[in-house]
Amino acid sequence: MASRPPVSNLAARRGYHHGNLREALIEAARRLIAERGPAGFTLSDAAKLAGVSPAAPYRHFKDRQSLLREVAHLGFAALGERLGTAAAGGGVSGFNAMGRAYLAFAREEPAYYAAMFNTGMAAEEATSTAEDPGFAMLRKAVGRALGVDDPETVRTAAILVFALTHGLAGLSAPGSVARPRDLVDAERMLDLGVGAMLRGLPAAMGGGKR
Repeated sequence: MASRPPVSNLAARRGYHHGNLREALIEAARRLIAERGPAGFTLSDAAKLAGVSPAAPYRHFKDRQSLLREVAHLGFAALGERLGTAAAGGGVSGFNAMGRAYLAFAREEPAYYAAMFNTGMAAEEATSTAEDPGFAMLRKAVGRALGVDDPETVRTAAILVFALTHGLAGLSAPGSVARPRDLVDAERMLDLGVGAMLRGLPAAMGGGKR
């Protein structure tokens, strides 16, 4: 993966005062989030980094929160693409690849990941009447891996798999203060945990219809 130029170089780039302003502000926000966290900068900071006036961002974003939500939206879209690519392999291998893709995304795109789960968008997705596309892919993959057709068992398993994956992603993220000292291979831990969960859950819930 190509490394991004240092944050200090962003304002020196040309073209941001014209058609690329929105994209420039989004990129500035991503870099500031990576440096300081979602709450560690202002809209003026993003404008300064993009090389525009403090008033310029208001052409596209009414406040800092709306800029953060756009970053989060793009993050969910990018994660969905990765999960879809991983799931395309099908079967248990595709299912396992989805978990690894999630861990890789959290590790490689810390700004997106932080924005996704610190702007309220995740909560809105959870309360929406429409099922989140990423979770829908996970639910279908879990159903195939379990080999059962009981909707309650499959949905419960998908929630548990997501909780384990999300938890490991957070613990193993760069700079995590909660990271256990001996967590050196999150992918292996995920494989072990998900495998044990999927083997035992149908029996724990009374079995699914095969």
